[in-house]
Amino acid sequence: MLYEKVMLDDEAYVEAYIPDDIYGRKKDSILVIPGGGYGCVCSAREGEPIALYFLAKGYNAYILHYSVGEKAVFPRPLIQASLAVKYIKDNAEKHCGNRERVFATGFSAGGHLCASLGTLWHMQEIYDATGMEYGYNKVKAVVPVYPVISGLVEGTHMLSFYNILGTQTPTREQLELYSLERRVDERTVPMFLIHTVEDQMVSVRNSLVMAQALTDAGIPFGMRIYPHGLHGMALCNKITSAPQDLPFPSWQNERWIDDAHEWMEDLA
Repeated sequence: MLYEKVMLDDEAYVEAYIPDDIYGRKKDSILVIPGGGYGCVCSAREGEPIALYFLAKGYNAYILHYSVGEKAVFPRPLIQASLAVKYIKDNAEKHCGNRERVFATGFSAGGHLCASLGTLWHMQEIYDATGMEYGYNKVKAVVPVYPVISGLVEGTHMLSFYNILGTQTPTREQLELYSLERRVDERTVPMFLIHTVEDQMVSVRNSLVMAQALTDAGIPFGMRIYPHGLHGMALCNKITSAPQDLPFPSWQNERWIDDAHEWMEDLA
């Protein structure tokens, strides 16, 4: 396995986990975006364990460490996510990757950034900041897991919006700008949404409003809504439950990440 840590700008970086090239086949790639409310990056639970899962499935896996706190004002994290996609595509030949099959998954606030990459990849600010070719940062599909989607639904994680808007008193117009169900259109990429009804931190309403928006726009999507499970479950095992030591039997039995992988594999 090849491991690389590569800076994207003066702060953001990716960790690349590249499986050994045995047969010379072009591999799918996935960008993993941990959560943390745009106040930190929870890579120990929602970064490396997720990357290693996909690595074992034969993917090239990349973990994004993006700007948080006062430096998280949008679109900076989205620009950094776009630079990560550029890095993946630029190095596709070196890493034996398929440029046409680059995916992204994200968790909680990382789910918001992941879904932003799927809905807002075309923002002119990205190209002004990076000089990359239009559409080069567009991914095949995104997999937001218990994602923050909207600042307009009951029970959302408002701190995430405070961080990306740079204010604790945002206007409705500001909230609508990055409430992603409002930004879905024909350019939005396919999406696989994952949530639980019991999520106590980021209401399942976030995934439901996004599913409705995708339906209305005719965008292909999949969804798994599980009846039980708390926020932040990641892989639903003993490693990713620490330090909370939370029980995650329902999601583990439902094989959510295997379902997501199978959905991704089926995308033409």
